Amino acid sequence: MVDRVPKGSPFDFDPEDSMSSPNGGSYTEPARGHLAYRRMPIEKESPEELGYDKIKYNLAESSFTDGMWSDFEVDLSDLVLCYGDHLGNPQLRELIAAQGPGLSDHDVLVTPGAAAALFIVNTSLLRPGDHVIVAHPNYVTNVETPRAIGAQLELLPLVLEDRWRVDVEKLAQKMRPETRLVSLTSPHNPTGSVMPEEDLRRVLDLVEDRGCYLLFDETYRDLSFEEPPPLAAALSERAISISSLSKAYGLPGLRVGWLICRGQDIMETFLAAKEQIFICGSVVDEALGYHCLKAREKLLAQIKPRVYAGFETVREWVEETEYVEWVPPSGGAVCFPRIGSGVEVDLDRFYDVLIHEYGTLVGPGHWFEMDRRYMRVGFGWPSAEELEQGLQSISSALEEATVSHELPRR
Repeated sequence: MVDRVPKGSPFDFDPEDSMSSPNGGSYTEPARGHLAYRRMPIEKESPEELGYDKIKYNLAESSFTDGMWSDFEVDLSDLVLCYGDHLGNPQLRELIAAQGPGLSDHDVLVTPGAAAALFIVNTSLLRPGDHVIVAHPNYVTNVETPRAIGAQLELLPLVLEDRWRVDVEKLAQKMRPETRLVSLTSPHNPTGSVMPEEDLRRVLDLVEDRGCYLLFDETYRDLSFEEPPPLAAALSERAISISSLSKAYGLPGLRVGWLICRGQDIMETFLAAKEQIFICGSVVDEALGYHCLKAREKLLAQIKPRVYAGFETVREWVEETEYVEWVPPSGGAVCFPRIGSGVEVDLDRFYDVLIHEYGTLVGPGHWFEMDRRYMRVGFGWPSAEELEQGLQSISSALEEATVSHELPRR
């Protein structure tokens, strides 16, 4: 047993405090000219807020294991701590642009993490009343920022029974003359699904035909289990690719993300937004980010086998347990299993036992405005032993919280 998380901590979910969602909850419309900022459950209940000393097996992280400064033999003693290039470190931008054919360093805007890039894109393109379509579930910033702006947010449901696939036909049906932005993610967070290139090109045809934009969050692209599709921004001037060093490289403490777009007029707007919020990024972060990305192939050769081994551990666990069902991810460092339909479980007791008795943290479904029978499980961050013990803890907590169990047909 671990130190008990005090009652009243952020992890004690209050459904009345949830965000506006298919599951209910309150929501305040933003005042004109104001953004309706609210702290999100995924932030309030995050490991860093809960306290790492309270967690024995951390399966809530969505990245690779956190890196160390000592991992990089970089001497920055001659670095001048000046204002940096407003677009971002030129050498870093060149490396980013080299990942897609036809891209140049002027198509890249470096930001303090991918979250800043997402914020810049949404606040630059959307006004109150604009129509935006966002795949759901999703990384909640992709949902919450349009909502805070007061845009007409329409969710494009992704469902386990359809293997978390983006239905391009349903997307086309949802598009309107006033649709300003379509927001998709691949590899997807929290499910790990990957959009095939054929579907990506069909979506790009749609946004080009309608004159809107595609925000394509490709943060996990370097952790695709197979060869990923081309960068969306390399395929269309209407596509905006987003990524960072946080997830695939395990460097969230380096606030280095970026957006890529070949539309120079809109890039000028994105740059203006960055300048008004940040002026420029940290020259220290960007210098170290450059050295990291310069060693990209070497780093990924070390990272990807560990991530895939974690995926195999989760796959074996799912196959052995009678409590959960899933669609195996095709990339990334997370998956989104669901407590099986034949299992009647006391969810409050399950999550309480899981953290308080077993010291194990997962990302409960309400982090993503989904039923709490879903949970995001990260397999890239914990050690092999921690992952195995954490998965066993989930099984044990489910067993303790199960009211009745109808065995699935095998």
